[in-house]
Amino acid sequence: MNLPLHFGWLGVLEAALIALAIGAVSYLLFHRLGTKWRWPQGHALGWSCVAAIAVAAGIDAWHLFYMGVVKLESPVYARIALQKIHDPNFLAARVFMSSLAALCGVALAWLGLHRELLAD
Repeated sequence: MNLPLHFGWLGVLEAALIALAIGAVSYLLFHRLGTKWRWPQGHALGWSCVAAIAVAAGIDAWHLFYMGVVKLESPVYARIALQKIHDPNFLAARVFMSSLAALCGVALAWLGLHRELLAD
């Protein structure tokens, strides 16, 4: 995400809360599209999970993938790669928590819209 977040665990928590909201909004959007085009519920859930993770953790996940794949043999290239990342010390935690929170946001929005399924 390209937002000015705090560093450390507070930044991880902020990113997770934003991802939770993105997941809920993503499910509401795909649920509306699914009812309009008569999709099964699984399609709306699946596409909203994919979209929420791509939006919430996409940039950080790309940086994490890039740092693992590209050989940064030169200190200059490593410094250039690390300057592009906000808080590289907590990058993996931010990716994990953002992905988990995005999925939880989708699940909470699904539970909010389909309470009658749980009442039975």
